[in-house]
Amino acid sequence: MTPRQEQIIEIVKEHTPITGEKIANMLNVRRATLRPDLALLTMAGLLEARPRVGYFHTGKTPYLLIAEEIRHLKVIEVKSVPVVVTGDTSVYDAIVSLFTEDVGTLFIVTSDGCLEGAVSRKDLLKVALGRGDLHNIPVNVVMTRVPNVVTISGEESVYEAAQKLVEHEIDALPVVEVVSQDDDNEQLKVIGRFTKTTVARIFVEMGEGR
Repeated sequence: MTPRQEQIIEIVKEHTPITGEKIANMLNVRRATLRPDLALLTMAGLLEARPRVGYFHTGKTPYLLIAEEIRHLKVIEVKSVPVVVTGDTSVYDAIVSLFTEDVGTLFIVTSDGCLEGAVSRKDLLKVALGRGDLHNIPVNVVMTRVPNVVTISGEESVYEAAQKLVEHEIDALPVVEVVSQDDDNEQLKVIGRFTKTTVARIFVEMGEGR
């Protein structure tokens, strides 16, 4: 917010309800000058305007509004394209994919795109430091297997996704949807990824007012 918008909020807090004309007089500016600020603060949910009465403070803060936005924003709206390989991919080729795609985690999928596991940069580094032939070790030997892979659905909130990243101390989540269920075993199709970078991008866009 601009310094003037902060002043407006403080005036409304102290003098609720108050007309736009009175706010303008207290700030020693024309009413027309304040229209963009009042419109923005009203649209943001910080102020409420009532005809022939004036402006009220809603009691919300910018931080509370950001929290509400994060809880309402769905993962499906912000997910990025997943980087996947099949289980028979060699560790060497998996490492190449990791760096060429500039990601920290690869998702291992079946031929029809269902999640089998995940492998991180750290997992691959451990293998690379060993004495095995990276060309002959399939990535499914070192991956974390389903159901031990932490996942997120597209309908869950960005807040829930970020919470999982923090709670499990991981860098990325596969975004999945259930495509079939047999004998209590769900088949999860990978439709995207949600990462720490996704969280950072969301906050940058919020800061830019997007």
